[in-house]
Amino acid sequence: MKTLTIGFIGLGLIGGSIAKALRSALPDIFILAYDKNPATLALTLEEGVANQITSCIDASFADCDYIFLCAPVSGNEENLVALSPFLSPSCTLTDVGSVKGTIHQQVEKLGLSAQFIGGHPMAGSERFGYPNSKARLLENAYYILTPAKGVSPKRITSYRELVTAMKCIPLVLAPQQHDYVTAAISHLPHLIAFSLVNLVKDSDSEEETMKMIAAGGFKDITRIASSSPQMWEQICLTNTDNIIQLLDSYIDSLQKLRGTLMEKDGQQLYHFFDTARSYRDSFMEVSSGPIKKSYSLTVDIADEPGALASIATILALHQISIKNIGIVHNRELAEGALRIEFYEETAIQTATDILISRGYPIY
Repeated sequence: MKTLTIGFIGLGLIGGSIAKALRSALPDIFILAYDKNPATLALTLEEGVANQITSCIDASFADCDYIFLCAPVSGNEENLVALSPFLSPSCTLTDVGSVKGTIHQQVEKLGLSAQFIGGHPMAGSERFGYPNSKARLLENAYYILTPAKGVSPKRITSYRELVTAMKCIPLVLAPQQHDYVTAAISHLPHLIAFSLVNLVKDSDSEEETMKMIAAGGFKDITRIASSSPQMWEQICLTNTDNIIQLLDSYIDSLQKLRGTLMEKDGQQLYHFFDTARSYRDSFMEVSSGPIKKSYSLTVDIADEPGALASIATILALHQISIKNIGIVHNRELAEGALRIEFYEETAIQTATDILISRGYPIY
């Protein structure tokens, strides 16, 4: 039986995470990797993710059953042109870009529609680059598939099975629908986060008081502003119409909110907050998209040497992995002084029981 061969062109955060997820799920596959960064390619070999690396897009990719285009949006289109002479008709070609319109146009222009299925895992991080990639990033995330016209149902089914093997949830959408949906739940939120950070930067004093006391609420809503500027430049230039349409609607809603504030209409303000809260609370608690579920708790601890280390030791002795831990300088809506974040829901439940049994107040 032929070994499943998968090629990767570009290995950043998402490409690297997909490669690692596939390696974990299907250990016997053969992975061929290309990236502009030689250090990245060397690391894929060192970590045992790639079986073979190449310094250019060439005939090495001719034997691939799947090829993932994982460069920024415009880079994927250029790489597709370079790749097309070496593509086998049996190879399923896909990408991971968050904008689908332009890549589908390029695929149709090159006559590759029968073998292209656009892909977009709804997962990510404010960090970028292969060193930050991990298989766990994709777990339980929706993975949107946008098949081109002419793709056979059998090819789509095979790709769905591959996505499921990565512990993702496949969802098939038309390319145009995908671009409008992601503009609303990903692209516009990123623009808002970037603009809020720049607003504070421009409004802050010379002493940077705003920056100094920025705490939970501001940091949570602007976390994604630490994302790659290069990637977001490309997204905004390729999904411009959808983003502008939704941005105009958002500006209108802000103008209405401004009017409500000017009129000091408490009833309308309450309705504004209550409807948003109810809708936000109805979201499915899955790790997908720009808003992820956080398995975290806060603990009251004494301000004394060893207090933090004691808690970390207790959890370690019970084989509980900590994703993140830190002091809460401004409590805002949360009680407690130490915030601990976990990878899984079962971990936070177990940690809560253990810490309460040791006398720690948990919030």
